[in-house]
Amino acid sequence: MSRNIILGIDPGYDRMGVAIIYTQTGKNTLIFSDCLASDKKADFPNRLFEIGEKLKKIIDEYKPTVVAMEKVFVTNNQKTAMMVGEIRGLIMYLSLSKKIPIFDYTPMEIKNTVTGHGQADKQQVISMVKKLISINKNIAYDDEYDAIATALTCQARESLN
Repeated sequence: MSRNIILGIDPGYDRMGVAIIYTQTGKNTLIFSDCLASDKKADFPNRLFEIGEKLKKIIDEYKPTVVAMEKVFVTNNQKTAMMVGEIRGLIMYLSLSKKIPIFDYTPMEIKNTVTGHGQADKQQVISMVKKLISINKNIAYDDEYDAIATALTCQARESLN
């Protein structure tokens, strides 16, 4: 019986969705999910540090065997895209420092894997995530659903059972 613990991440510095999915012989269980936030009043280096410390605790506690991360979607706001790129670098550093392999997926790949349609909207993704894995809590932000969808994508695409 093989098992994997997948850490799915929707990167961001304002809010970062994270999800831990345990997968064993084709059955997925959501162990943990949250939306990590940083202090909006702090400067960016301190926000980066704050998110990094929170993520490090999650990695240390749940000991994921793989990390799945959503690729940066290019927006009109280059400053935001660059800051999210720096968060992605932090995630890569923390993952690789623990020798955890990283898988990257575009938003279209995630939508296609979870819903069967690469142009699915947020509500379609959320609806399918709820059908694919049991969620026993209220989720306030779609970043958290995106992290769960990213972890489910990794499980499906990498045949992690």
